[in-house]
Amino acid sequence: MTSVELKTPAGSAEGTVELPADIFDVQANVPLMHQVVVAQQAAARQGTHDTKTRGEVSGGGKKPYRQKGTGRARQGSTRAPQFAGGGTVHGPTPRDYTQRTPKKMKAAALRGALSDRARAGQVHVITELVSGEKPSTKEAKQALAAVTQAKRLLVVLHREDEQGWLSARNLPNVHLINPDQLNTYDVLVNDDVVFTKAAYDAFIAGPVKGKAAKASARSSEVEGSEAQ
Repeated sequence: MTSVELKTPAGSAEGTVELPADIFDVQANVPLMHQVVVAQQAAARQGTHDTKTRGEVSGGGKKPYRQKGTGRARQGSTRAPQFAGGGTVHGPTPRDYTQRTPKKMKAAALRGALSDRARAGQVHVITELVSGEKPSTKEAKQALAAVTQAKRLLVVLHREDEQGWLSARNLPNVHLINPDQLNTYDVLVNDDVVFTKAAYDAFIAGPVKGKAAKASARSSEVEGSEAQ
């Protein structure tokens, strides 16, 4: 079991945090992670692309010229694929790109991605993003800069951390996520992973070990839904 320093928003160390070996020190299965990432990207596709066949384009009801005697090939419609303005042959049609990915595969791929980042020293834990009582993007930016100099950061925040969400949501190089939504793609597409202590504890006790996790909405989300 390895450990990382627990940093404060000021950048000073405040003890250490143990990283369980069964989550942060497992063998990374690259083909498995690739399959899970491809499945996640495929699920994000809308699949609404569509082209019209010769039976769907408008016009072409009249035979363009007589069948015989012209010396030209016989034609029945100007909306055949070989004509300009004609239909498309074997074009894309609406479809569902979703791939079935078992939960155990997703969990194993996530453990492999986190282990890869942990072995490279790219997993960090911070007590909190903002120490004051009001949200501050400036303080959140300084707190993250004190932890890592990576260009792209995946910051894992607890759902109830209102100040953290409001403080870091506008930072262009930061992607915020809940502990129960942590996934292989976001871990791999970002350089470093930064947990707040509350989010780390929630993640360790969550579905990555096979336990059920119940999602609860933040107060801002509830207020936003009521306003709509």
